[in-house]
Amino acid sequence: MKTLVGAGSSSPRLPSCSLRLLQPSKAPISLPRCQGGSGNETSGGKSDLSIGSPVVVVEAPPTLKTATAMSSLRINSGLVKQGDVGRIIARKPKDVWAVRLAIGTYLIDGKYFKPLDVDE
Repeated sequence: MKTLVGAGSSSPRLPSCSLRLLQPSKAPISLPRCQGGSGNETSGGKSDLSIGSPVVVVEAPPTLKTATAMSSLRINSGLVKQGDVGRIIARKPKDVWAVRLAIGTYLIDGKYFKPLDVDE
């Protein structure tokens, strides 16, 4: 078996290719930036939503995904119905929100609910 330890040295020698990976790059990395408006066009008017905002379900989603560490995806067999009221717990990517309902917390797409007006 070939060893990387030098003669009389107690520290291991690294191959030269590893040394190049450990040295910081001198050229800055340019990352692409998202172009476009403020993002309100794609949110469907949900810019007034924040954590803790009350929402009402306007259309029952066909599938439900639980907002737990080990989430599960299941068919909505009448668990979440139109008119159910919940509260926003967290914002997820692509207009998906964690909504706390009476029966549990689920990840629901923004098209299935709207902000609850207290005047209604």
